[in-house]
Amino acid sequence: MDPHPVTGRLFDSPVPPGSGWPGDPAGAQTPVARTPAQVRRLAASARTLDELDARVCVCRACPRLVLWRESVARTGRRASFVDQPYWGRPGPSFGDPDAEVLIVGLAPAANGTNRTGRMFTGDRSGDWLYAALYRSGYASQPTSTAAGDGLLLTGIRIVAAVRCAPPANRPTTEERSSCAAWLERDLVLSGPRLRSMLALGSIAWDATLGSARRLGWDVPRPKRRFGHGAEATLTTPEGHGIRLVGSYHVSQQNTFTGRLTEAMFDEVIGRL
Repeated sequence: MDPHPVTGRLFDSPVPPGSGWPGDPAGAQTPVARTPAQVRRLAASARTLDELDARVCVCRACPRLVLWRESVARTGRRASFVDQPYWGRPGPSFGDPDAEVLIVGLAPAANGTNRTGRMFTGDRSGDWLYAALYRSGYASQPTSTAAGDGLLLTGIRIVAAVRCAPPANRPTTEERSSCAAWLERDLVLSGPRLRSMLALGSIAWDATLGSARRLGWDVPRPKRRFGHGAEATLTTPEGHGIRLVGSYHVSQQNTFTGRLTEAMFDEVIGRL
């Protein structure tokens, strides 16, 4: 068993629900989805974001993703993190529960969220994202190293299209479909407050449009193509309009090559 770097408490990896890991919304009695049908049922019946997050972070509906995230947590740790405990579970949302802005990412990183238990925390993508959110006034500090490190978000919340770390960062079509109900319920519970959403990458863009369409929201047709700075207005059945803004993902592939610069990213965040 390993000590958590913030709390000092000892945990196996993956971390069991209710063990006291910072930010863990689940407990021993949290219902577990083991099939796509159970994902849909448990997502639809979640009454609050906390209840939804608790159910998300114990999900076991996709066997390939469960095997991968847990094997990384037990034996596949990066050398620089070999002495640290790993979360090894799906990533719950992170941020302000009353947020008017929602960021939708692709999926947790194997040695990022899958290690720390918090979205975009402990990897280079998170370094970029939280530095930008700090510059724009959404984040209380420019870095995010571990759950429980003091970071707070105001007015913004972060989710992902797929909640488990996938091999090679590529979830299958079936895995994306299985996970879609979690995002749909996120949109339902957040929708009345939302004014805008930021999709990081084409998969997040398509997942958000698909979820909105299945919920009966008015979505532009033909479908707006993804691009950095692309926009689409989504309208809920109650007539509430929400702007969807696209951005290249904050992956090293984009930030190291200059495809996405700080100025470009700050500009789209400023439009939220």
